[in-house]
Amino acid sequence: MPSHLFADRSAQPPEPGSVDALISQTRRLRGEVDAVRRDTLVDTLTDDDAQRRWQRALCDLAVHHLDDLGLHLGQLREGLPPAAGTVELPRAAPEPGPADRPTRAGSAEWNLLTDEVHWSDELFRIFGRSRENGPLPLDELGSTLFCEDRPLLTAWVTACLVDGRPIDGEFRIVRPDGCVRTLHMRAEPVLDSDGCTASMWAVLRDVSELRRTQRAVRESHDSLRRHRETARTEHRLAVELQEAVLPPWRGSLRFPHSGAATLDVAAHYLPSATSALIGGDWYDALELPDGHSLLTVGDLTGHGVAATSGTALVLGALRGMAVAGIEPGPLMGCLNQLLETSPQPALGSAVCCRYDPARRVLSWAQAGHPAPLLFRRGAARALPPPEGVLLGATSHAVYGQAEVHLEPGDVLVLYTDGLAPRGIETGRADGAERLSGLAARFSAARSARECVRTVVEEFDRRGDARQDDACVLVARVSG
Repeated sequence: MPSHLFADRSAQPPEPGSVDALISQTRRLRGEVDAVRRDTLVDTLTDDDAQRRWQRALCDLAVHHLDDLGLHLGQLREGLPPAAGTVELPRAAPEPGPADRPTRAGSAEWNLLTDEVHWSDELFRIFGRSRENGPLPLDELGSTLFCEDRPLLTAWVTACLVDGRPIDGEFRIVRPDGCVRTLHMRAEPVLDSDGCTASMWAVLRDVSELRRTQRAVRESHDSLRRHRETARTEHRLAVELQEAVLPPWRGSLRFPHSGAATLDVAAHYLPSATSALIGGDWYDALELPDGHSLLTVGDLTGHGVAATSGTALVLGALRGMAVAGIEPGPLMGCLNQLLETSPQPALGSAVCCRYDPARRVLSWAQAGHPAPLLFRRGAARALPPPEGVLLGATSHAVYGQAEVHLEPGDVLVLYTDGLAPRGIETGRADGAERLSGLAARFSAARSARECVRTVVEEFDRRGDARQDDACVLVARVSG
């Protein structure tokens, strides 16, 4: 049977304890009403009083309403399933004033022997009909219904009057003022002493607002489900695109492959705590045609397919310009112009390094990004950053370029700022501080891969709730 709850008030989600209390009260009240209904049923077996019949009908209706109320309260206690995203439920319309509030229920009796019709005052108000026009005869009741609902009501009334079947269903009416209302009708035939149908009585209830609320909730659930499906699809595409963009190599790389002062390079991508947000973080290492090596990490704003597609664009341009021999400073200026003119605006931060193994000189530039950390003989320091603003933040930005001479055994760490969880708690070290605390372990490490493993253990072993994804790249000077 459809629900008869009338939901015309908006409210904040109640606490679980208060919902349990409401469920207990509803069950207790349901038992009391059911007891009254049983007493009324016994009386109607020997009493033809119409008032008793109305009482029994109203008790039946109340029991059904309380059953549905208990069902909905149970669903409220269980709550909605976990969401991938936040979907706002439609806001309820403002509660009507006393003069505008629709009447909830009314009663009627159609006498088939005398053609008399009795309507309660409430039923006149439900149909928007004045008492001067009188109640509608049973054969004219269908004239107020939607065309689609008229055959249904005709079949119900025929089954009630001919076969003695009770009516329990809903239909829609159009009132004289043009307002459409949905009514729930419970009706039964009244038999005379010969067992023939003498009249039909009914209780009709306006459930328009309830059905509107149920429809809004149903549409919201459908929207939530579509949102989840879309989010899952976008997440899968973002993951696949990121895997295609980031370097395919695993383990350590050596640049150049032979000779003195080579770089041992390893990198790692660290997902966010939930792995639900795929950001625009990247890392890359590449041996260039002139024998130099490219090292870079960066991060574009945003998450999902838009961020990873932007990363593919930027990283592809960066690789191409580095192969063409463009130095890190001018290269950053070109990337800034690329993001500024891109049809999909974004901001980004980046570090770009170019290592000359013959001179053991690292040339580098940065765009609003944490400076690389240099670990030498058990101590760590951040390299003094040259001038550089965020990529895409302003037109015609100028990016400086710095140089540092590296020594055998030096370890260079490039990372993105999502490495450490963001927060304002006192005493919490940021990414640079925590990385600097690994200096002794880096000195004892035998490879860049071992250094990366040390970083991953440090930033994942405590179960840090990292809000964003991050990248770390370690380059160790050999020879």
